[in-house]
Amino acid sequence: MPFKAVIFDLDGTLLDTIKDIADSMNTVLKKIGFPTYKTEAYYYFVGEGMDVLCKKVIPEPHNTPELIKKCVEMMKIEYQRNWLNNTKPYPGIPELLTELEKRKIKLAVLSNKPDAFTKLFVQKLLPQVNFSMVLGETPDFPKKPAPDGALYIARELRILPEDFIYLGDSAIDIITALSAGMYPVGALWGFRPAEELITSGAKKLINRPDELLEIIS
Repeated sequence: MPFKAVIFDLDGTLLDTIKDIADSMNTVLKKIGFPTYKTEAYYYFVGEGMDVLCKKVIPEPHNTPELIKKCVEMMKIEYQRNWLNNTKPYPGIPELLTELEKRKIKLAVLSNKPDAFTKLFVQKLLPQVNFSMVLGETPDFPKKPAPDGALYIARELRILPEDFIYLGDSAIDIITALSAGMYPVGALWGFRPAEELITSGAKKLINRPDELLEIIS
C-alpha cells in the first residue's frame, strides 16, 4: 500500500538537539542548587515535554509542582539562549525530506517540545522544506503518546491515518503511531535503543534516513 504522508518526531529524529538541551538544563540545575548530569543521561530524560524533564532531573523529594514550574520557566529562557549552539539536522535528513517532497509525499512534524520552539527549530534549521503542518506541545491537545495531535494532522491534511508513516526514535512515538492507526517506523540514529522501539511495537527500524524511501515505495 503506498503511503501518502509522513509525520516526523523532532528531537532525535529530524534534529540532534541533545547537547543544547543538556547544557541548558545543567545551567538551570546549577542556578537552583542541584547536581548536573552528563549529556548522555539526557537521552532518557527527554521526550515527554519540559515539565517531565524538570521532574526527572530534580531529585526527590525536591521536585515539587512549584519548583518544577520554576524550572520550566528558567529552562525556556536558558534554552532560548543556547538552542542553536550545537543543534543541527541529522546527516541525510535534508536529502530525505527533499526527495519525499519530489514524490509528492505530505510532510508534518509532531513534537512534545513547546509549540513555539518546535516551529522555530523547523523554520531555522529546515527552511527549505515545505511542511504541511508543524505542531508542538500546546494546550489544545494532550502530549504524545496520546494520538490526538497525530489525528488532528491527519484530519487537517485530509489523509486517512492508515496512509501515514510515523517516524520517531522512542517508545512514545511508536505508541502514538499505533494509537492513531498509523504505520510506526523507528529511527535508530536517535536517542533510544532498538530494544525500546521493538518492544513498543515498531513495524520497521531504519539505520539511515534514506532507508525510509524503501518503505514509502
